[in-house]
Amino acid sequence: MERIKDAISKARQSQTQSGLNKSLSPSRPRRPAPDVESEKIAYSETTVTELDTKQLSSNRIITFDSEDPDSVAFDVLRTQVLAKMDENGWNTLAITSPSPECGKTVVALNLALSIAKQTDKTALAVDFDLKRPRIADYLGLKPKASLFDYLEHDLEVKDILINPGFPRLVVLPNTVPVKNSAETLTSRRVKSLVHDLKSRYESRIVIYDLPPLMAGDDAIAFMPQVDCVLLVVASGETKPIEVKEARRQIQSTNLLGVVLNKSSERQTHYY
Repeated sequence: MERIKDAISKARQSQTQSGLNKSLSPSRPRRPAPDVESEKIAYSETTVTELDTKQLSSNRIITFDSEDPDSVAFDVLRTQVLAKMDENGWNTLAITSPSPECGKTVVALNLALSIAKQTDKTALAVDFDLKRPRIADYLGLKPKASLFDYLEHDLEVKDILINPGFPRLVVLPNTVPVKNSAETLTSRRVKSLVHDLKSRYESRIVIYDLPPLMAGDDAIAFMPQVDCVLLVVASGETKPIEVKEARRQIQSTNLLGVVLNKSSERQTHYY
């Protein structure tokens, strides 16, 4: 019994001394908890504009509204894409489709918006479908200058970038079709632009909306400049032979996966 009392007494003395030592030692400053509001980005050079959310919804751009139940599918896609890209140290992603009208631009914009909702990433959506640019139309943008002007009139990148009113999202639009598009996408000026967009910000995910694979050689010519590719197919419209041919064309590229778009199945939501 006496031994137990002695042990308890020694333990109490040890705790008291330990507490005294802690109080005498210099305290380390605590890092404040992240403040989401303080992490908002202020755009000083990039043009900032507000979009019409009704027009976005009419064009099936839905991930700006976190309460929209259909945005969950894009949030899941975002998580899967970012996990794979982070695992490999990638930050540039091309989105294409086997044929036109698969909805690749809709997927690209919804994915970019979903990524931009995270506080540790920024997203840049680039319209590299030079034959049929659609990003500006889908967002309802009317830019004074676009990628065409950058290519033809030597404007700076900052002169054509737009923040569409959503934090952490920037768009590089195009409004004029470009002749010799495949050659342009492999030109020295475009390669310099791609390198600049890739390396300027470490936390930025750059998403390139490319033309369909079977609409020419633009996409396949440009793909070596990006880290990975996402293929969008249309449910009930894209033929198996088109998917097989698309897969053959991008076999040397890091294919993240295939997105089945335009599905008529409705998701059953838990909440």
